[in-house]
Amino acid sequence: MKTVLITGASGFVGQTLSQRFLEKGWQVFGIGTSPHHPLSDTHDHFSWTSADTSLPGTWQDLVAKSDVIVNLAGRNIFKPWTAAYKKAIYDSRIQTTKHLVDAMPSTFHGQLLNASAAGFYGDRGDTPLTETESYGTGFLARVCRDWEEQAQRASSKGAKVAVMRFGVVLGSGGALTVMAKAFRMFAGGPLGSGKQWFPWIHLDDLIRGIFFLAEHNAQGIYNFTGPVPIRQKDFAKELGRVLYRPAFMPAPALFIRLFMGQLGDSFLCSQKSLPAALEIAGFRFEYDTAGRALEQIYK
Repeated sequence: MKTVLITGASGFVGQTLSQRFLEKGWQVFGIGTSPHHPLSDTHDHFSWTSADTSLPGTWQDLVAKSDVIVNLAGRNIFKPWTAAYKKAIYDSRIQTTKHLVDAMPSTFHGQLLNASAAGFYGDRGDTPLTETESYGTGFLARVCRDWEEQAQRASSKGAKVAVMRFGVVLGSGGALTVMAKAFRMFAGGPLGSGKQWFPWIHLDDLIRGIFFLAEHNAQGIYNFTGPVPIRQKDFAKELGRVLYRPAFMPAPALFIRLFMGQLGDSFLCSQKSLPAALEIAGFRFEYDTAGRALEQIYK
């Protein structure tokens, strides 16, 4: 039986991913800050460890026992970016990854599937962004750059390293739940001009993509974003359509920056991210457009 270690296993993506690995017959070691995980009560092949992975600890003993490590750990970015919270966003990602790699034996023959984000590219306007593009500017770009650098250290220990740059994950939970609230109250619409490109991916495709990389023992950098890009104003229209709500209440950029600070700036960034590496490798998306993804979620 193969073993997978999942950091951030109690999060929006981590819970679904843990369940899918169990369904595929894997032993799952889950790590996160929650004191308990519901899968511990229902699956003999799920083991839960509650720990702050930004700090070294006995949780690192699980690294050498794992065939595959999926590193999803990271504090939620959709909260006010105070100086203290920005440090928590940074440390929860960079320090966790550092400790994972430090715990690998010198001849680790496993695979590290490390999360990153389309925020790596910064604000890039209408430039098509494949995996060969360099990192951009801004706080999130710096976080992603340092996050990926820590992950790549694992290759020196023999690990196959695959970096996954996630777009906004669409599913029954996560960021979409927050967006939908405004629409349900007839207050939905584009953010700023709405012309910025909005990187997205359906949760099911993200989970399938992770399995695809694991099954092929892949390495390299992969954009985990839907194959058909969409501008934010058009995404707002699609969300309004499936919720049977209008999408004519724009949030002015000045308002967003005034009340949300640097977090608001990140909402106005444009990333026309394309999943070139996944498609070249042979992966096929179940949900190729944001409209189809939203229809499935709200069917």
